[in-house]
Amino acid sequence: MKKIRRFVFFIICLMAGSSVFAQVDKQKELEEKRQAILEEIKQINSLLFKTKKEEKSVLSQVEDLNQRIAASENLIRITNQQANLLSRNINDNISKITKLREELKVMKADYGAMIQKSYKSKNQQSRIMFLLSSENFLQAYKRVQYMKQYAKFRKKQGEGIKIKTEELQQLNLDLISQKKTKQKLITENELAKSKLTQERKDQEALVATLKKDEGKFASQIRSKQKEADAIDRQIDALIKAAIEEANRLAREKAAAEAKANNTSTTASTKNVITTPAKTEEFALTAEDRALAASFTNNKGKLPWPVEKGMVVKSFGTHQHPQFPNVTTNNSGVEIATSDNATVRSIFEGQVLSIQVIKGANKVVFIQHGDYISVYSNLATVSVKKGDKVSTKQTIGTVAMSPTEGKTLLKFYIYQNKTKINPADWIYRM
Repeated sequence: MKKIRRFVFFIICLMAGSSVFAQVDKQKELEEKRQAILEEIKQINSLLFKTKKEEKSVLSQVEDLNQRIAASENLIRITNQQANLLSRNINDNISKITKLREELKVMKADYGAMIQKSYKSKNQQSRIMFLLSSENFLQAYKRVQYMKQYAKFRKKQGEGIKIKTEELQQLNLDLISQKKTKQKLITENELAKSKLTQERKDQEALVATLKKDEGKFASQIRSKQKEADAIDRQIDALIKAAIEEANRLAREKAAAEAKANNTSTTASTKNVITTPAKTEEFALTAEDRALAASFTNNKGKLPWPVEKGMVVKSFGTHQHPQFPNVTTNNSGVEIATSDNATVRSIFEGQVLSIQVIKGANKVVFIQHGDYISVYSNLATVSVKKGDKVSTKQTIGTVAMSPTEGKTLLKFYIYQNKTKINPADWIYRM
C-alpha cells in the first residue's frame, strides 16, 4: 500500500513539474512572438512611414496603414495571451503560497513540540541514566542508535523548515515579479490600443476619401494590375527565351565535345545532358541536377534577397480590402527595404540574364539547376550574364520610387516556367 501511495505521489509531482515547464515554454514562445511583432512594427514605421503623408497617394497610405493596423492587432492579441497566462501563474503561485504556509505552520508546531520534549530530557545525567537502565548490552546499543536517529531527525526537520521557508520566500518574490510584468504588459497593451484606435480613425478618413470616388480609385488599382501583368508577361517570355538559349548552348557544347572525341553527337549529348520531356524545361547536366536537388533540399531555409525588409504584397490572388469587387494578383512578392539596400542571391547559381524592363527597372535572372530566382526593380547591377554567384553574394541595389518614397524589391521564384510562392522557400518570409 505504501509503495502504491509513493508511486501516485511521484506521478502527481511529475505532472505538476511538467505543467510548470509547459507554462515556462509557453511564456517564452509568446515573448518571442511579441518581440518579433515589435520588430515588424519598427520595420513598418521605418520602411513605410519614412515620408510625409502628402507625398503618397491615398491608396498607398491606406495600404501602409493596413500593414501597421494588422501588426498592432497581432501585438495586442499576443500581449493579452501573455497577461492571461501570467494571471494563471499568479493564481497558481497564490495557491502554492497558501499551501506552503499551512505546511510550514504544521512543521513548526511539530518541531516546537519535539524541541520542548527534547529540552526536558536534554541533561547529560538523564541520557546516562537512560543508557544505564538498559537490561542488556543489546538494549543499550539500540538506545544509543535511537538517540542518534532522534538527533538526526531533529536536524532533518529543522532543515525541512528552512527549505520550506526559502521556497515560500522565493514564491513571494516570483509573485511580485510576475505582478510587475503583468502590469507592464497591461500598460503597454493600453498604449497599443490607444494607437490602434487613432490608426483606425485615420484609416476610416482615408477610406471615406476612397469611397467618394470609388470608380476612380478602383480604376487606378486595375491599371496598376495591368502594368504588373505586362511586366510578368515580359519576364515569362524572357525566361522562356533563356531556357531555349541555355538548351541550345548545351546542345552545341555536347555536339562540339562529340566531334572532338570522334563520337556520335547523339550518344555524346545523352552523356552530357538530360533531354527534357518538354522543350520549355531546362536540359540539365549532372552538375545542374545536383544543384537543383540542393536548392530543393533548402526549401524553407533560403536567405532573404535583402538583409532587412518586410513583405508588403504577398504571392497569389487577393481581394482588395476596400473594394470587394477588385482583385489583385501577384506573381512574386514585394519587399519593402531600406534606401540603397543591396540585393543578394538567395542561392549559388549562374546569372542567366540581365534585362531592363519598363516599369521594373533592371531585372536579374539567376539559374539554380531548373530553378530561377528573379530580382526586379534594381537601380544598379554588380554582376554580368554568365557569372557564377554564391549564396548571399551582392548582385545590385534596389531602386526607390520617387513618387511613393518607398524602396521596393519585386522577387520571384520559378521552376522552369512555373511560378512558385517565394514564402514557401525563404526562411520565415
